[in-house]
Amino acid sequence: MASTVSLEPQVKIEKAFSTPFSNVIATARTCYSSKGIIKDEEIVPLERWQPLAKSIYEAGHHTTFQHAYLQFTLSNVSRQFIWSFLHSHPFYNSEQVSQRYVKIKKDGYCVPKLSGEALSLYTETIQMQTEAYFKLIKLLHEPTAAHYFSRFPARQNYPDKYGKDITKKCQEFARYVMPVATFAYLYHTISAVTLLRYYRLVNQYDAPEEQRVVIRKMVDALLEHDPLYKTILEEPIPLEQTPEGKFFLEFSSDRLNGTDYRKEFIKEFDDSLEGRVSKLIDYKNNGEKVLAAAVREVYGLPESMLPDDDAIDMVLHPGENTLLGESLVLTTHSKLSRAMYHVHYTFRKKLSHTADSQDQRHRMTPGSRPVLSKQLTDEPDYITPALITENGNAHTLYKETMNRTWENINKLLQLGVPEDDAAYLLPNAVNIRFTESADLLNLHHKHAMRLCYNAQEEIWRASLDEAQQIREVNPGIGKYLLPPCTIRDLGNQRPICPEGTRFCGEKVWRYDISEYERVI
Repeated sequence: MASTVSLEPQVKIEKAFSTPFSNVIATARTCYSSKGIIKDEEIVPLERWQPLAKSIYEAGHHTTFQHAYLQFTLSNVSRQFIWSFLHSHPFYNSEQVSQRYVKIKKDGYCVPKLSGEALSLYTETIQMQTEAYFKLIKLLHEPTAAHYFSRFPARQNYPDKYGKDITKKCQEFARYVMPVATFAYLYHTISAVTLLRYYRLVNQYDAPEEQRVVIRKMVDALLEHDPLYKTILEEPIPLEQTPEGKFFLEFSSDRLNGTDYRKEFIKEFDDSLEGRVSKLIDYKNNGEKVLAAAVREVYGLPESMLPDDDAIDMVLHPGENTLLGESLVLTTHSKLSRAMYHVHYTFRKKLSHTADSQDQRHRMTPGSRPVLSKQLTDEPDYITPALITENGNAHTLYKETMNRTWENINKLLQLGVPEDDAAYLLPNAVNIRFTESADLLNLHHKHAMRLCYNAQEEIWRASLDEAQQIREVNPGIGKYLLPPCTIRDLGNQRPICPEGTRFCGEKVWRYDISEYERVI
């Protein structure tokens, strides 16, 4: 990593099992023990059992490796790396600094290995984007305050008291101009086997060099903590041997020249959305009948005793299934609620990088996200938040920043900079096009979180699109895809809003979903 602006990634194991590799063998031996539980300290001499651990690993019996968890603290890592790699799978837990609530620093960006004119252009672009960010915060203050006080009219008598809340809203929209190279810091907890998978697949798009640096540091930290993992550590698969790397290597010379095919893809994709943020493209035709039958199976009842409509109400009406209003999310542990697993929906959607970074945190509603650099064309391709669109000066600055960003990315590509490196300059606003699927149980939870007026505005609109379309095809189900306050109100749970002092200011539970409307 270059040192001109970029700081070296910082990686540390904060907490971990004291003897993780011994635990692999102890858990494996317990499966076949007639003496009861085998303890880690009983695995002596350890050398005797290493061949067992290796054979279990090579046979694919990896549950024994999942018991040991590692909590890392990571600093000076890019948003691009987090989106493309760390958060692109379901087996992790992260708590990272929020760009919605924390003002971005002026000197924290990932800089790839560049020199000369390319390095100067790269750093100048970041400086331009950062200046636009701080200007937008100021330009958006007045319109944001107007929307804020229209929600909370009593608060306009105390502008100083609520000034910080308004500034945070401004930051939420100003961040759209910031590059995905922007640094973040986070707690990241994974099992040891997940780290082994990271290392094996570290050579892939969209941040290959950064991935190699960070994951190598994570592996080194593990080996320092417990050197016995060397017994099973496999070397990374070369990029050209991964499915994606193979494809672009084999087809780039004769089929993928230029970027015209990318523009064709983008037009084809966007036309298919028919003006929506998220378009329902597939679902089970008999979803409601299957759901009702599954509910009857839970209770061992025939249809004559529990008709379809009543069965659906039993699992989805918060007054009947009171677990739906619980903050602890108990539905995956409930026999009744698990009937919702059998109903599935698939959406084609377009979100900004920053909104999708939140969308992908719903790990049980997985998506097939792109090799982002391969959707890149020479034309600006981004989302503009409604608040910026309605404010003339802010919108002008926003468009100018986007145009200059793409101009400079194109110049870098002309200088021979690899697409993955140039893509670090893409703004948070850049479009991400992908397909996402979900079972009803996990989609219900996602919508309960993201139909809340406190949710990020763009992901809120996508969730609203999805809920409305499901109402059209499965009205018995769709009428129960609601924000948390409405779910709690239907279940007669108090307080209605679970957010406390973070109450959004709107009594959303009194609205029909067709009346939902917001800008901030």
